[in-house]
Amino acid sequence: MKKLFAEFFGTFWLVFGGCGSAVFAAGVPDIGIGLLGVSLAFGLTVLTMAYAVGHISGGHFNPAVSFGLLAGGRFSAKDLIPYVVSQCLGALVAAGCLYAILNGSGAVDFSQPGAFATNFYGEAVYNGKAFSMGAAFLAEFLLTAFFLIVIMGATDKWANGKFAGIAIGLALTLIHLISIPITNTSVNPARSLSQAVFTGGLAMSQLWLFWAAPILGGIVGGLIYKFLLQRDTAEVTD
Repeated sequence: MKKLFAEFFGTFWLVFGGCGSAVFAAGVPDIGIGLLGVSLAFGLTVLTMAYAVGHISGGHFNPAVSFGLLAGGRFSAKDLIPYVVSQCLGALVAAGCLYAILNGSGAVDFSQPGAFATNFYGEAVYNGKAFSMGAAFLAEFLLTAFFLIVIMGATDKWANGKFAGIAIGLALTLIHLISIPITNTSVNPARSLSQAVFTGGLAMSQLWLFWAAPILGGIVGGLIYKFLLQRDTAEVTD
């Protein structure tokens, strides 16, 4: 049960910190944190919770990571559904808190794509560029696959585990720097679900992509590390 609470609180912190920074701090005139700040905020949420509760649950905080670690042989199938449910609940509660705080400032307009840090495709939200469904799917797939490769490599028994949280947090920062202009960055179905539930409309209709692409990417990333990169115990160091 402690593992599930760790996943709940870890995912809560990821959504509250990452999406909260996008909702409240990104567009503030003169002092707003912008793309770099939001990207760093997402990375910091994972980095801090990796060290806070990662030793309890493994620090997934993301259904795509759980699927990927299962495919990579690092996670038990019997724990998959409980982990995903805990992650989604944590994300939804965090989004509910953000929604309540945001409503404390007055009327809220969720009619625009990307509102409330939702994910999107086919909409010109940043720089007048709209990326197609296929482009969005490819970006989410590739970035989640590499995220899993980083996670599995950084937490490998041959790696220096003390720095795993830093590597994973920085990887998520880089992922956001790349893909916020494309999709507002998901690579995490729970994070996408939580924001879409409170906005409805476009975000809900496009939610399928932000579950399918990250989960498939996570599985492929896990398999790539397991079969192509993972060091065999029988190997001899050169």
